[in-house]
Amino acid sequence: MEKKATTLIQVPAVELAVTGSSPPAKIKMPSIGMGTACAAPLPPSDVLVASFLDAVEAGYRHFDTAALYGTEESLGRAVAEAVEKGIVKSRDEFFITSKVWCTDLHPDSVVPALENTLRRLGMEYVDLYLVHWPVSLKKEAAPLGFAKEDIVEFDMKGTWGAMEQCFRRGLCKSIGVSNFGPAKLGQLLRHATVPPAVNQIEMNAGWQQKELVKLCKEKGVLVCAWSPLGANGAAWGSFSVMHSSVLKEIADAKGKSVAQVALRWIYQQGAIPIVKSFNKERMRQNLDIFDWELTPDEVSRIEQQIPQQRGFSGEMFVSETGPYKSVDELWDQPFSLPS
Repeated sequence: MEKKATTLIQVPAVELAVTGSSPPAKIKMPSIGMGTACAAPLPPSDVLVASFLDAVEAGYRHFDTAALYGTEESLGRAVAEAVEKGIVKSRDEFFITSKVWCTDLHPDSVVPALENTLRRLGMEYVDLYLVHWPVSLKKEAAPLGFAKEDIVEFDMKGTWGAMEQCFRRGLCKSIGVSNFGPAKLGQLLRHATVPPAVNQIEMNAGWQQKELVKLCKEKGVLVCAWSPLGANGAAWGSFSVMHSSVLKEIADAKGKSVAQVALRWIYQQGAIPIVKSFNKERMRQNLDIFDWELTPDEVSRIEQQIPQQRGFSGEMFVSETGPYKSVDELWDQPFSLPS
């Protein structure tokens, strides 16, 4: 029984479109990632390391962290221990994503921020480095709980130039963005020498973002889905996914869990879910989405019968004196194709 429990599920990978190098780089990202964000207070590092090692043993090789999360050091320790214990052969078997926080979203701060991330991880490079939000805060601002006057103009062109410098220096194998709406993505694509390989957005059966996902596909930008199960454990989360009667009916009919159906739907949209669970059994269940599929009728039900509502509002980034005067401005709503 123990041997069966530790049998690895084979996770397929997708190839990122990474241009800007000659020849263009070919990087493969596993089709599901393990998130590392934790609600405050952050668990002790030893607890985090043990949980990340459980995930490695379950079969996860794609891990998503960020400077803001406070988990980079623990993730780095877990990766090193996984290699030391022979669970994997080398760090190269992993796909590690991290993100630059808003206080460092200034042209002269991005490279030092990634260098600090690499020191915390104990690594020479990350596989993907993301702009966490299209928002800049004053350098001296508190990472969270910042004042409205700490929100300043986002120098997208200058900041992205620094991201490209990270890529060219080999500090990261690819670069991308997170929480970019259509207008901001279009603006970035117009001046980027190295286009973003990824846009990581809130995406789940209860907030499908069909138009933005379609735009990303058309532009060759891979979508990663944070909050793939609706973040029902977070203060801003909801049960729109996990308590969905539509998903439950489909799950019961297929002998799967609601979570598995919700994650499989994301995968069939060509997106990569970033899941998070420190429960060993749920870790394995969340991986078990690749050797079966939803029928066209089941997909149609999910896309037509589940009410849609954004989970995380982004209100914290809205200010009368800042660049975004409303939540709609932050998210580029109403949706329109970039010119």
